[in-house]
Amino acid sequence: MEVNRSIPAAQVVPILTYPDVRAAVAWLAAAFGFAERVRIGEDHRAQLRFGDGALIVADTGSDRRPPGGEGVTHAVLVRVDDARAHCERARAHGARIVMEPTDFEYGERQYHAEDLAGHRWTFSQTLADVAPEEWGGQSIA
Repeated sequence: MEVNRSIPAAQVVPILTYPDVRAAVAWLAAAFGFAERVRIGEDHRAQLRFGDGALIVADTGSDRRPPGGEGVTHAVLVRVDDARAHCERARAHGARIVMEPTDFEYGERQYHAEDLAGHRWTFSQTLADVAPEEWGGQSIA
């Protein structure tokens, strides 16, 4: 893959829409630990990083809208070192905790949070290396 400093290096990059890009960037940094890497216009878009992952925060121009109404249309999964500590940080900054940190048979401790615009996030801490067959999954390749 070619390198371009104007776009995140990650191969999969979610683009989430917020009504106020600057407020979203500040909140995502404070609550979830993201860091801004590129700013595009004052309130148009921003590229954020988290480890080797990336996220683009977009404004509400054109047909882009933040979540609204009932149900969950998407979630972003982010791997963290300590799900409990991360959850407390997010809670302290006003994240709505949808599911408290929970240990799962597939070797992950996860919690679910909703951000200031209603986007759903899953934060996951690896506890053990577990084969999918041990919990009912199936390895394909």
